[in-house]
Amino acid sequence: MKLSRRSLLATTTAAVAASAAPAAAASGAAHGGGRRLRTGFERLAEDGYAPLDGRRVGVVTNPTGITRDVRHIVDVMHEDDRVDLIAVFGPEHGFRGTAQAGGSEGRYDDPATGLPVYDTYLKSGQALADIFTASGVDTVVFDIQDVGARFYTYIWTLFDCMEAAALAGKRFMVLDRPNPVTGRTALGPVLHKEFATFVGRQPISQAHGMTVAELARLFNGEFLTTPVPLETVRMSGWRRSDFYDASGLPWVPPSPNMPTPETALVYSGTCLFEGTNLSEGRGTTRPFELLGAEGIDGRWAAAANASAPAGVCFREAYFAPTFSKFQGKTIGGVQVHVHDREAFDPVRTGVDLLITAKRSWSGFAWRPDNWIDKLTGSTLVRTMIDAGADTDEVVAGWSKELAGFRRMRREYLLYR
Repeated sequence: MKLSRRSLLATTTAAVAASAAPAAAASGAAHGGGRRLRTGFERLAEDGYAPLDGRRVGVVTNPTGITRDVRHIVDVMHEDDRVDLIAVFGPEHGFRGTAQAGGSEGRYDDPATGLPVYDTYLKSGQALADIFTASGVDTVVFDIQDVGARFYTYIWTLFDCMEAAALAGKRFMVLDRPNPVTGRTALGPVLHKEFATFVGRQPISQAHGMTVAELARLFNGEFLTTPVPLETVRMSGWRRSDFYDASGLPWVPPSPNMPTPETALVYSGTCLFEGTNLSEGRGTTRPFELLGAEGIDGRWAAAANASAPAGVCFREAYFAPTFSKFQGKTIGGVQVHVHDREAFDPVRTGVDLLITAKRSWSGFAWRPDNWIDKLTGSTLVRTMIDAGADTDEVVAGWSKELAGFRRMRREYLLYR
């Protein structure tokens, strides 16, 4: 079953019509000729939480669910008598963000609020629906900062929670936040369904160029067997061309290895090195910007700079990861430096770096489990690189599917 365009737009806007007034008079940091970005949560709070009136609310969130003055929205809502907040749901890394990649915080009672915190990580379908039912909520609210890449798991927590909420007969609300690397366009290969995992549930592109509210609309309209009653509280003051620093919002690392907006800028390309025997920079202060392995010398940096895509260059670098691949060993490689972020294409850059690494270092290898196929969404990138294709040829290989996703995506965009 699919919602019609008309019914989809009705369900996603009805609850927030009262909060659609212009933000010109709002106080706080301004940008872009007087614009001031207000997140979905800010607009919900300024509307007196009216769409949540009379509802038993549970929030799916993590440390990024903060206000402009860096208070967590769970703490804010817990103190406000206008919201009946009765549960919190934590994703990968946990509600308070203490777990590393591939971990969560489990089930516990939050010491600050006394609220029960339920673990959603790696739970989906009826198992997750049962958690929502057991919690006693009738409305699930999602507020997590995404970074714009298909394999960043929070958007699949969003998908799984929407699907589970539909199964459990719950309403679902998404509080929107900016895509930190802009929403100008979608980039990279589109996932093939046979490669679906928690780093890619559905056929979207590697860099999707959407906000979480837009993705929720797309999921509901295209991919959920049973659409969930969905409400979105959109931002005001955000434009598709905005990078995160235009928002005026504080940056909270969405996960331990996403320390800065600059990390997010390169992540949708350089995370592909998780699918190789090279370090992707975990265990350093510059994850996904530092890449390397034992035995690599300056030849890789030279080759990478010789074919560098627009907007980026590479420094020969040596570093010793404190954990993950090559822990405690000094290794060689490159540091990625983006000097023109408007021209920079992270996915093309990631592919070009894979090709130059393979050609300049004899020790290059894919992970034995072909994890690269899960990250890229098919065998295309791996097999073309192994066959000796250059960057233009690899990018051309996904162009038709990407054009199709861009057409699909257009219907669900909320911002100009």
